[in-house]
Amino acid sequence: MFVRTLSVRDFRSWEAAEVELSPGRTVFIGANGNGKTNLLEAVGYLASLSSHRVSSDAPLIRVGAPQARIGASVVNIGRELRIDVELKAGLANRAQINRSPVRRPREILGILQTVLFAPEDLALVRGDPTERRRFLDELSTARLPRLAGVRADYDKVLRQRSALLKTAGRQVRSRSDLSTLDVWDGHLAEHASILLAQRLKLVHELYPHLAQAYSSIAPESRPAAIGYRSSYLPPELLDPARPPAADDQAVLHDILLRELAAARGKELDRGVCLVGPHRDDLDLMLGSSPAKGFASHGESWSFALALRLASFELLRSAGTEPVLLLDDVFAELDRRRRTALAEVAAGAEQVLITAAVADDVPAELEARPLRVSTTGEADRRTSHVESAELSG
Repeated sequence: MFVRTLSVRDFRSWEAAEVELSPGRTVFIGANGNGKTNLLEAVGYLASLSSHRVSSDAPLIRVGAPQARIGASVVNIGRELRIDVELKAGLANRAQINRSPVRRPREILGILQTVLFAPEDLALVRGDPTERRRFLDELSTARLPRLAGVRADYDKVLRQRSALLKTAGRQVRSRSDLSTLDVWDGHLAEHASILLAQRLKLVHELYPHLAQAYSSIAPESRPAAIGYRSSYLPPELLDPARPPAADDQAVLHDILLRELAAARGKELDRGVCLVGPHRDDLDLMLGSSPAKGFASHGESWSFALALRLASFELLRSAGTEPVLLLDDVFAELDRRRRTALAEVAAGAEQVLITAAVADDVPAELEARPLRVSTTGEADRRTSHVESAELSG
C-alpha cells in the first residue's frame, strides 16, 4: 500500500498543496513551524479520521478559513482509490470515495492504513488510560473498520445512560427510571461486548510482536509485556496468552449485564457509569513493574516505539502493508533505537518521514528528500514543498 498523491487545502498552516509521492522512503525536511508534520498528520487523519496531536477537528482548519479539505490517491495491490474528507467548523464532516459522496466519513476507513510514530507517543507510556484505550481502539478499527460504527454507538449510549443516571440519582428513583435503565443496560452491554472482544483479541495477538520488538530495541532491559486491565472481568479472560474463543462476545455480554446490575446503586449515587470499556486500561509491564512510573526515559521511548513496531508487524501479517509515518523521531533516538527503526523502515513499502535536518535520517534509508519552507509575513505565511538534494 502506498499514497500516490496527497492534497490539502486550508489544513493547519497549508493554504494549498499537492504532493506527488511514490513507494519507498520520502523525507520532508524543514525547520520547525514550516508545516512538515501537518502533511503527515493529514495522511494519518485519512486513515483514522482523527489527529495524533489534538482531540478535536477545529484546530485542523486553517485560521480564517471556513473549512479544510484533505485528499489522497491510495494504491493497494494494484488498485487505486481516491479518498477525500472535508472538515467544517461546527458542522458534520463529509467524505468521498472516487469523488462520490458517502453517507458517513467512516466509510473510507480501511482504504488507507498507517502506523505513525511521533514524539507524542510517550503519552502511551506516561499518560493517562485515555491514550492507551485510544491506541487499542484505533488499531482494532484499522483491522476491522466496522468497529468505527460500534465505537460511535457505544459512545452515544454511554452519554445517554450517564445522563439518565444523573437525573435519576437526583430525583426519587421511580419504577420507570429503573426500567429505562434496564433498557440502556442492554444497549450498553451489546456494544461494549463487541469492543471488549476485539480489544482482548488484539492484546493476545499483539503480545508476541511487542515482546520481540522491545527485545530488539533494548536487549539489555527487562522484558516487556502487555495485558488488559479491567475491574469487572475475571482473570482468566484477561490473560494475554489466552487465545480468543468463539463465544467470547456472548460471555462478555452476560458479564456486563451482571456487573451493571450489581453496580447500579453506586452508579445512581455518583451519577456516572462505572462499568464498561471506557473504564479499562492497557497494562504496560517491564519485568514485574508497570512501565508507567518505573521506566526510565530511554525505556519509555523504547516501549512506545515497540508498540508502534508491533502494530506495524501485526497489520502487515494480515496481508496489507501499512504506510509507515515517522514524525521527527530519529533525532530523539539513540543509535540502537535508530537502527532498529531504520531496519523496519527499510523493508516497508512506503515510509513518510519528517526531519528538521537531513542528517537526522539514517543514510542507509536512501530517502527521497522534499524540502518544506514558508514565505510571507507572519500573519500571511504560505508553505511550500519542493524537491531537494541530500548532501553526502
